[in-house]
Amino acid sequence: MVTAAATGPLAGTRVIDLSTILAGPLACQILGDYGADVIKVEHPLKGDGMRGHGPSKDGVPLWWKEISRNKRTIALNIKDPEGAKVLLDLIATADVLVENFRPGTLEKWGLGPSVLHARNPRLVIARVTGFGQTGPYAQRAGFGTLIEAMSGFAYLTGPADGPPTLPAFGLADSICGVATTSAITMALLHRERTGQGQVIDIDLLSPLTTAVGPGPTAYQQLGIVETRHGNRSTNNAPRNTYQTRDGHWVAVSSSAQSIAERVMRLVGHPELIDEPWFASGRGRAAHADDIDAHVGGWIRERDRDEVIRAFTDAGAAVAPVYSARDLVEDEHVRSTGMLTEVEDDDLGSVLMHNVMWRMSASPGSIRFTGRRLGADTQDVLADLGYDAERVADLRSRQVIA
Repeated sequence: MVTAAATGPLAGTRVIDLSTILAGPLACQILGDYGADVIKVEHPLKGDGMRGHGPSKDGVPLWWKEISRNKRTIALNIKDPEGAKVLLDLIATADVLVENFRPGTLEKWGLGPSVLHARNPRLVIARVTGFGQTGPYAQRAGFGTLIEAMSGFAYLTGPADGPPTLPAFGLADSICGVATTSAITMALLHRERTGQGQVIDIDLLSPLTTAVGPGPTAYQQLGIVETRHGNRSTNNAPRNTYQTRDGHWVAVSSSAQSIAERVMRLVGHPELIDEPWFASGRGRAAHADDIDAHVGGWIRERDRDEVIRAFTDAGAAVAPVYSARDLVEDEHVRSTGMLTEVEDDDLGSVLMHNVMWRMSASPGSIRFTGRRLGADTQDVLADLGYDAERVADLRSRQVIA
């Protein structure tokens, strides 16, 4: 049940979520976490595809509970002309619309930006696609897997003698989702200054290519194309994962020169620090075989807890390689509230990621979890002035549910 009042920096901002798997829904989740009144629009018969993603318990989709938290949900067929009219009535009350249909789809339904802005000139429209609204690839399917391949991420990921490696999660979509929230808040700030809404054209490819790094610049300037190095880096060493005596794995990083020196003193090989090549990250990376032999050998003779304690005491950088279970049980994660338990009508108490960042004056919050299909249709349409007779008529024709 939706009971808690919205607070946070976006309280009073209404967001219409027309998007599906995954970038758009994540962006709207974040906006909702920080106070926005997010109204999720789903097809009356099919529902949203996110309801079928990930594990479920007794038929209840678990990912949905998080990705659709803080969102009221209405079941509305916007392809139907009557459904499109309902959406336009809703748009008149909104500040933001997020959609991720293929370019031209909203226009085909008579709901393109010009129509939406005619109804609400202050509306911020975020259009999330794989490759953008224009260009040779605009009409291609833009799933995150394809973007992870094209961005350079897969090319650089995996063993040197193995195939390019894709992530086991929605990396491209997730990075784009966070980027979309930034774009929307910028557009809202612009609107506050000018009174004008606008269209945001954001694609999955651009944020991930940025995250992968300056490869295009290095190619253009130097003709260099980086290749796969497994867990190693071409920029520093030691940088790898190492197995401990009790069968766990830890990750070591030494981006800073001082950290690299502390690691080598800790593992009993301070003589390497005096080598000329040790003075730069690239130099150390060129001698990664020798460095890894020393660091890996030292770690392999000790249990994980001892390794973590010794590195911490030495001021060196190390972290355990965690599974989801390890993350849940970690004392820092628990004590800082990175994960939190939220009451849910279907599952009781549900553990999920907390809001992404802490704000001292206007913090975010999780007011409720993902809702059942059409749970708020009646209330939302009543707020728009639809009487019971009209709602019943729309429901009888499966325009709403």
